Amino acid sequence: MDQALDIDRCDLEFKANNTEHHTEQNGVDRLIVRRGRPFAMSLHLRQSIQPQPGMALTLTVRTGPVPSRESGTTATFNVGEAIDKTRWSGTVSAQTGQTLRLTVCSPADAPIGKYTLLLGQTKAVSLCEFVLLFNPWCRRDAVFMENDDERNEYVLSQDGVIFRGTPPRFKELPWTFGQFEPGVLDICLRILDENPKFIHDADQDCSARRNPVYVTRVLSAMINSSDDRGVLMGNWSGDYTGGVKPTFWTGSGDILRQWNESGCNPVRFGQCWVFAAVVCAVSRALGIPCRVVTNYGSAHDTDSNLVIEYMFDENDEDIGDDSIWNFHVWIDSWMARPDLNEGFNGWQASDPTPQERSGGIYCCGPVPVSAIKAGELTVKYDAPFVYAEVNADVVTLVRLKDGRTVKLDGNTTEVGHHISTKAVGKDERHDITNLYKYPEGSEEERMVFEKAKHHNKLLKSGEEPGVHIKIKIAKSTMIGTDFDVVAVVRNNSPTPKTFLLMFYARVLHYNGRTGDSCGFTDVSALKIEPSQETSTPLKLEYSLYGPTITDERLIKLKVLLIESESREFHKETKTIVLDSPKIFINIVGVPKVNQKLTADIALLNPLPVPMHECVFSIQGIHLTGGQNIVHKIGTVEPEKYATAKVEFVPSSPGRNKLVVAFNSDKLSNISGYETIVIED
Repeated sequence: MDQALDIDRCDLEFKANNTEHHTEQNGVDRLIVRRGRPFAMSLHLRQSIQPQPGMALTLTVRTGPVPSRESGTTATFNVGEAIDKTRWSGTVSAQTGQTLRLTVCSPADAPIGKYTLLLGQTKAVSLCEFVLLFNPWCRRDAVFMENDDERNEYVLSQDGVIFRGTPPRFKELPWTFGQFEPGVLDICLRILDENPKFIHDADQDCSARRNPVYVTRVLSAMINSSDDRGVLMGNWSGDYTGGVKPTFWTGSGDILRQWNESGCNPVRFGQCWVFAAVVCAVSRALGIPCRVVTNYGSAHDTDSNLVIEYMFDENDEDIGDDSIWNFHVWIDSWMARPDLNEGFNGWQASDPTPQERSGGIYCCGPVPVSAIKAGELTVKYDAPFVYAEVNADVVTLVRLKDGRTVKLDGNTTEVGHHISTKAVGKDERHDITNLYKYPEGSEEERMVFEKAKHHNKLLKSGEEPGVHIKIKIAKSTMIGTDFDVVAVVRNNSPTPKTFLLMFYARVLHYNGRTGDSCGFTDVSALKIEPSQETSTPLKLEYSLYGPTITDERLIKLKVLLIESESREFHKETKTIVLDSPKIFINIVGVPKVNQKLTADIALLNPLPVPMHECVFSIQGIHLTGGQNIVHKIGTVEPEKYATAKVEFVPSSPGRNKLVVAFNSDKLSNISGYETIVIED
């Protein structure tokens, strides 16, 4: 029967336990532990006790609103002589006078979440509440990660870099994940409690939270708001009335807090990198190793045939449904896949950006990255969609005025290249394309297509020997300036040729959708002798591209060449990203804990017109007190500097980033950072 204890207080040893469980960055004012690893507590009694024959201490753990033994959301166990790590267990590790020290351990597959620990059965007394998380340090946990540097990067690091732009001019966006900021963990657990599966069957949902595959799939659905009370609302229209531009955000914590404080109303607005950055922060907070991944030339295959069919009219207007995004961002999460055959453990791709429905809701994944590389499209979840994002073939068609459709070309290498993530321990780009696919054109890649039953595979024809087109770009393409781009056409055939040349420039959205024209020139009778080339310049003027350029500063160039005699078509495209001004950050002061520092910040207006509503936003883990410091400047004239002087007090030693973002009415999405090593 129960041993009756008269408990004065319970010491949960927050600092020691949280440090041992790698959760001390959440604070040391509550118990936050990881599954599969013991934690200790001391019971201070009002009087000493003597063990009696037949008496035992009984503990009970509960999670969720309707805990049950059948679902594994409650367990009752006697305090024994030793810890059994295969189930909930406890032991008396020390007894001194009126103090009883208990050690408790969960199994490595226990559901994560908020728990209550009770002592006794007939008259149970609540000892404490604690939070149980996934444990990448435990070999028995499905999220176990062997390498310590990788655990530090993918679980503990609170800042990172997201890659955008276009190769080879990759644009780094410094990002504050902030998974250990005050209140964020509780918000992450609330996200799980707001998901429709919890509302429909809370006990089964809480039970399923033992599985990182299930949790990752729930997060993929809950970070977007297309079906539920999710965190973020997507917006690709260019009209952000009622919210903020997606490029406004530089950290996940502000988004999560806004969602929580608004009563779970979706935050307006996000696009792919924001969705991915938020779900990365939540995954790391819960203990799932996670990284943000950027795929350049990312296909959106609407009809699931693994072929992107570009369809244009003779005016270069896109009249098709398929698209290739200049870049698209999702996440990889690290976990075992016991639900699949061998060989599929490790990185799993999932995508919270709402694009297509999966199982009736807008979510995608997780699917093993190794399955994508192998072309195993029957593997759960959503393998065909992710496979097409990185490996679809492309065919370009032109619908002529007489109704005929002319095939311009086919391409097997345009989709899925320079797949990028932040390097471990360094603010550098790490190319992981080889994890997602074999080298383009290799025998292995072709075999994968066969395995994927890709019957619409195009024959790789190579470059036509007769006519070659190149697009050359000026060395400087700074936003606000006028500059030339040049179409170079070379005739390597043995006979002279005459062409109609059309050179287009259009503003481009990162999701591949083209906007307004910002430049055009044509040559109606371009004659080129054998083995000769000719250059046709096109001036891109700020007065034309400035009013409609997006925050990504992308312009798509296209040269369409039609041979006068044969009516044969040739095409070349190039996407350019305009240069943006640098944010200069100078730190003044001695970088020590609790000692004031000043950041002198400056940015030159490169535009030929004034910038209005200029604002610097400054944020840094352990630097700005978890707050986003906003410094409003007002109007900055052309070739003048926007400047700010911001004071902050570091709260913790270590290596941290001060992230600075600049926004205005005409120039936004400018960011920079300065790494500061704070001494104790």
